[in-house]
Amino acid sequence: LRKMGVQFHIRHRFTGWQDNGLCFSTPEGEKTFPASATVLALGGGSWPRLGSDGNWQQLLQKQGITINPLQAANCGFNVNWSDFLQHNHAGSPIKNAFLSFTDSNGKIWQKHGEFVISSYGLEGSAIYALSAPLRDNLLAGQPTILHIDLQPNRNQQQIKALLQQSRKGMSLGNLLRKKLRFSAAEVALVHELCNKNTLENPQQLAHALKALPVQLLSTRPIEEAISSAGGIVFEELTDCLMLKKLPGVFCAGEMLDWEAPTGGYLLTACFATGRRAGFGVVEFLQDRAIM
Repeated sequence: LRKMGVQFHIRHRFTGWQDNGLCFSTPEGEKTFPASATVLALGGGSWPRLGSDGNWQQLLQKQGITINPLQAANCGFNVNWSDFLQHNHAGSPIKNAFLSFTDSNGKIWQKHGEFVISSYGLEGSAIYALSAPLRDNLLAGQPTILHIDLQPNRNQQQIKALLQQSRKGMSLGNLLRKKLRFSAAEVALVHELCNKNTLENPQQLAHALKALPVQLLSTRPIEEAISSAGGIVFEELTDCLMLKKLPGVFCAGEMLDWEAPTGGYLLTACFATGRRAGFGVVEFLQDRAIM
């Protein structure tokens, strides 16, 4: 990029506009730069200590731009775990689980994958994939119960048959480990989420292992989220991602009101909107040259 003539100005914090120029706070004081076109790629609001603090929202709102509040996306959730589970199994992965959740409108959301028991609750790839509907249900003030199937490859009758086999003095924990190949964390999760009657009844336990209920209390703070939802509403933008109220100013990435599953989808969409905004700049400058 430097060979192509791109200039980088580090330690410059964008503070808004003045007389059609871009204002920055710098170590040498306030500076203003003229700009024929501008692409804003200022990020969302997750992990602000790395620079993506979402402070740009106030600058654009002063210009009359409608912005939906930034919220945690691809995030973990708080659960009221017992001290035992927190102290002994925080950080333990649960593999090959099937997660399901029914929102307040009756829509069922499902994901097969892995998650992690954390000291505060649940996190991990399968949790992140369901984070948007889980978060929205919590924000609506609705009880939010996530059901965990720890035996997605067996039906309830198969599980019951294994549980009814002779224990030969084995404890329930050892039975789950030997017959169902449960990890220590999975055994602890079963004891955490099932009452005594369920644990002692093979039929009830078989049913529970297909749908362990976990009540989610809240999302983790946006400062800990992998990404953020919310941002500039698309009604404020042209097809080439230029702000209708600020001709020549284009926006891209997590500033826009969209969200995607973590990882490649998120990065690809950020790159794609950046590319679209770049072509929009070219079209804008060409139109001005013709005029």
